[in-house]
Parts: sequence; structure tokens; C-alpha cells
Amino acid sequence: MSLDPRLYAFIGVAAILTILPGADMALVTRNVLVVGRRRTMLTIGGIGVGCIIHATASALGLSAILATSPANAGSARAAAFGPFLQGFLTNVLNPKVAIFYLTFLPQFIGPGEPVFRRSLFLASLHITMGFAWLTAYAWFVDQLGAVLTRPRVKAWLERVTGGLLIALGERLAWARR
Repeated sequence: MSLDPRLYAFIGVAAILTILPGADMALVTRNVLVVGRRRTMLTIGGIGVGCIIHATASALGLSAILATSPANAGSARAAAFGPFLQGFLTNVLNPKVAIFYLTFLPQFIGPGEPVFRRSLFLASLHITMGFAWLTAYAWFVDQLGAVLTRPRVKAWLERVTGGLLIALGERLAWARR
């Protein structure tokens, strides 16, 4: 029994999209340096739960509603919360993730396939890849911690990652007007 070629295509494209830098990687970088790798695993867990919510909403057809929301500015405010909640809010309030699941997953569901089950299966593959990638990335950043936690470097990284998160939120807010 051979696997569906669409599944191989999905895995390849999802892997590329998973490793591209974005808000999740910026938050993981920040949290490894600020709260440590162990607590950053909570951030990665929150990101995963956010993806599960998006995947379920997409499978149920709700992502269209979320995609019209100018909500990503909440990710900058998430810095005041614990690592899990930071990861969760950064992901679940990101309309780009909703759009990803709404537009990307259906391309890999064949006619007659159970849409809900197939969507959640594909999303679980993506979430697993994301968890593995962000865990490896957090380990890598942690290994560079001696250099990256120097006060001058740390302050610079805080400004850059904070600025990126705010810029992403503002860009989405202005793009909707």
C-alpha cells in the first residue's frame, strides 16, 4: 500500500513553511533567553494548542471569520503573560495562521475524503513538525546563550524581537484598512 502523493507534497511544503522565521520563532528566541529553555517548552506547547484551535476551526469552516479579524496586535501584549499563554496568544490571534489552515489544507483533501478527519490529520502533521522544529531551535538558541545573554546583546535582541512582533501586528492591522 503506497501513500497518497498529495501527502508527500503536503509534508514537503509544510516543512518549508514550518522553518521559515516568523512570530513563533521570534517569541521562542526571546523566551529561551529570558525564561530559559525548559520554560520555553511551555511557549512551544501554547503555540501547538493555538495551531490545534486553528486546525479545528478550519476543519469546521470558522477560519474565514477569524481571518477578517484585526487581532494580531494582541501578540505584543502577550509578553506580560506566562510562557504558555504567550505562545498560545501569539499563535491563536495571528490571522496568518488561520488563513494558512483555511487555504492550504483543502488543497490536500481529495474528493470524497472525510474533510474533518483529513484536515485534522494534516494539521497534526504540521503541528508535530512545528513542535520538533521549535524544540530544536530552542535548544540551538540555548546553546548560544552564553553569547546571546550578554547584557548588550540581550537588550538588542529584546528590542528587535519586540519590534518585529509589534511590526507584524501593525502591518496586519494596516493591511485590513
